[in-house]
Amino acid sequence: MSRTTATFPPPVMEARRWLDGLPPTDRPLLNVSQAAPTAPPPEPLLRAMADIVLTDPEAHLYGPVLGLPELRAEIASRWSAAYAGSLRDTQVAITAGCNQAYAAAIATLCDEGDEVLLPLPYYFNHRMWNDMAGVKTVPLPATPDLLPDPDVAEARITDRTMAIVLVTPNNPTGREYPADLVRDFATLARKRAIALIVDETYRDFDSRTEPPHDLFADPDWDETVIQLYSFSKAYRLTGHRTGAILTSAGRLAEVEKFLDTVAICPPQIGQRAALWGMRNLQDWLATERLDILDRRAALTEASPALQNAGWTLKSCGAYFAYLEHPFAERSDDLARRLPKDAGILALPGTMFAPVGDADAARHLRIAFANIDRPQIAELANRLIALS
Repeated sequence: MSRTTATFPPPVMEARRWLDGLPPTDRPLLNVSQAAPTAPPPEPLLRAMADIVLTDPEAHLYGPVLGLPELRAEIASRWSAAYAGSLRDTQVAITAGCNQAYAAAIATLCDEGDEVLLPLPYYFNHRMWNDMAGVKTVPLPATPDLLPDPDVAEARITDRTMAIVLVTPNNPTGREYPADLVRDFATLARKRAIALIVDETYRDFDSRTEPPHDLFADPDWDETVIQLYSFSKAYRLTGHRTGAILTSAGRLAEVEKFLDTVAICPPQIGQRAALWGMRNLQDWLATERLDILDRRAALTEASPALQNAGWTLKSCGAYFAYLEHPFAERSDDLARRLPKDAGILALPGTMFAPVGDADAARHLRIAFANIDRPQIAELANRLIALS
């Protein structure tokens, strides 16, 4: 059996198939299944992209495997300021989306049968890539606050463990990991001579105004830390597949082999759009962040009414809310009937955990970034009315 055959189907695509054959209805579907912007980039960026297409011949050719030098330098400069650290462009590479950044990191770290610790509930594409790469996923249970525990993690490290993965703000829970906790995991990773992969796809929508961690303040951060990032959420560039990986120059030499084999170079239009966005859309992005935080607030405000109906808002942040449901059925069965019974498309917690995980069967992930305040109120009303 091939590794792809042994890997579970893409969850978002599976959920979309739940809509097949549903009878027509006047009730609009509330699609909270996918954490990706559904709107195009803002008009100034669209115009800049059109100009790039028309006037920049280099945008239509192969480029450097590790990405546009100007974009790498811009990331290094802005990250140095944002994290109170000192980063160099030689520690940055551009990838065809953040998923590819993760795949590249694992390719440089792991051999057949090696192990990677994924805190529960985990981002399903991380688990999928581990499976397809022949890497064993070691689940790391969460505390009641949906945080990973470094002591529990250390107890699960073996001589085959190559990395611990943190996603903050978290997908699927939305939980923002405290800076001290992230530091504790970095300390653990260094102590045990393994990598700490920190996926910060949703960093632009963190509610905190201070740096989310101090890892980059350590001059030797790149001996342990590998950071992943995505431009998809910040500038609505989902279809242009532009992400980044930050690590040591030595590891990037290994990353280059992987990227050259699977994509040759990151998409050129997306890279130039990301660079233009970073240089020209900071005020717009700040407004986007406030809008997402307001939607988070709207869902939090609905929590008491949900609580009265038996639902529990376990966590809420960035693009996500993690809800415990009040029913005897498993969350995967509940999620399948939600489109018909409530006009809601959401993902069950079972898609973010190993088969048979009892806690995952009690939860749903709500990706609320594409629904506004009135729709969030309607979402809460429909869940409350559900039986």
